[in-house]
Amino acid sequence: MPEAQIGRVTHYFNKIGVMAIELTGDLEIGDTIHVKGHTSDWTQDIVSMQVEHDSVEKAGPGDSIGIKVDGHAHEHDVVYKVTE
Repeated sequence: MPEAQIGRVTHYFNKIGVMAIELTGDLEIGDTIHVKGHTSDWTQDIVSMQVEHDSVEKAGPGDSIGIKVDGHAHEHDVVYKVTE
């Protein structure tokens, strides 16, 4: 599965299952991400994301976004966009 690195997890909010990502690439609703770290390795489709508590359809480099996730993430985990 081809992937491109698009960011890094900056925080994980355990109680609400949300991770914050600092993006270095483009991401939009419908994309599939792969989160990988020392103990993390899972994929998920993006169904919603927020920038500063406002829902957005897409975000790009330099944006900090929040995504509700099913898996557990850790700070510094790398986020990849599955490109195929």
